[in-house]
Amino acid sequence: MSIYTAIATSAGRDARAVSSDGKLDVKLAMQKELGGDGEGTNPEQLFAAGYAACFASAMRLVGAQQKLDVSDVSDASVTAEIGLSPNGKGGFQLEATLRVELPDSIAPEAARELVEATHQVCPYSNATRGNIPVNLVIE
Repeated sequence: MSIYTAIATSAGRDARAVSSDGKLDVKLAMQKELGGDGEGTNPEQLFAAGYAACFASAMRLVGAQQKLDVSDVSDASVTAEIGLSPNGKGGFQLEATLRVELPDSIAPEAARELVEATHQVCPYSNATRGNIPVNLVIE
């Protein structure tokens, strides 16, 4: 049983996406790279924002468990890059790169352990595992 369910509705890339509570209401547009006008956000940007936020939150949880302070968002952040490419079968596929910035006070080995442990905890990582390539980069 879910502890929370998000609900959103859209009619496609050239429409709106609206959450059931009205807190999210965005204009969507096909990317210029796909022949659209690019005058709105797109599903890949929304996915990138969600993945970055989810991974950063999970990293704070895991960091606290490992006794590492990653609570200061000016020192610890996640940038998600979501790529869209043809899958060779007439469809498309996604790929992700997560760029993690951590405080300089965290040793490289501890940083790697933190990011890998976070990748096991984050719901987006668990949903994508085995479905799309996810590259973890510590910057």
